[in-house]
Amino acid sequence: MRTETAPAVQPEIVALTLNPAVDVSYEVDRLVPDQKNHATSARYDPGGNGINVARALKELMVPAHSCCIAAGQVGGLLQRLLEHALDDSRCVTVAGETRINATILQGQPPVQYEVTGIGPYVSPVALAEVREQVLRLAASGYAVLTGSLPPGVPDNFYGELMEALHRQGARTVLDAHGPAMDFALRQAPFLIKPNAYELSMLSGRELPRLEDVAEAARGLQGKGVHYVCVSLGAQGALLVGPEGSFFAKAPKISVRSTVGAGDSMVGGLVAAFSRGYREEECLRLGVACGSGTAAEPGTAIFSRNGISHLLRGVEVASLDI
Repeated sequence: MRTETAPAVQPEIVALTLNPAVDVSYEVDRLVPDQKNHATSARYDPGGNGINVARALKELMVPAHSCCIAAGQVGGLLQRLLEHALDDSRCVTVAGETRINATILQGQPPVQYEVTGIGPYVSPVALAEVREQVLRLAASGYAVLTGSLPPGVPDNFYGELMEALHRQGARTVLDAHGPAMDFALRQAPFLIKPNAYELSMLSGRELPRLEDVAEAARGLQGKGVHYVCVSLGAQGALLVGPEGSFFAKAPKISVRSTVGAGDSMVGGLVAAFSRGYREEECLRLGVACGSGTAAEPGTAIFSRNGISHLLRGVEVASLDI
């Protein structure tokens, strides 16, 4: 993969997960109402958007830190899972219980069901500790702020943290929605990754065509966001930045589960930007990682061994927008 200005030293990267989970996924032949349904397979993974991003970075052999909240007995299980899944995980402990998220994959007909938990209350003291950890671990590198805010965390937390990160020269990557996104956009993040629906909400209009999506993304980029990557599901993704607009068509895969696909895309983008890749190559890697995860069962993510094959199947075109 070609680069332009590869950094002499790999910058620091930290991924924040304020509301992590233990992800449990079950595969069943068919769900029958009011009956005991037996799984044909099951797996347990550390979950939460930032943790998934860190898992993707590790699979791409890019060093990264992970910072998250852990609570109770489930939080203890989460920390044990993280010891095996990540190279450097830091957990701030709070009272209560870390949530459990469940994904059920039905075989016939193919349907995916997801149930997400709520998460524990995070006190101002714990939140201050999280903030200090993220600032210290990110240094002047990259900070990935992604996922839902648990009880106790104000809507402007991402935005205020981004302001502090920018003061120390860090680049911020944001994948959030609702008020958390609205507040954070005021700080002009380095990269955001809405899906088409979220971009439609941000732009206040429907976006039926690819050109409409690109124009809405360019509008956000023109307001100060450095890069806007819009995930388009099975279609692929679009990236708008200072050097141009690019659309990447996703490779043909057999989708098994979409859990973590967007986070894997973020991981691929961050890995590529941190290595100095050109915009179109950043998008290519992001789409390959997202597609690789969608081809895996349950809450599993892509493997590094399959990325080269997927990269060859990602078609990138330049758009005049």
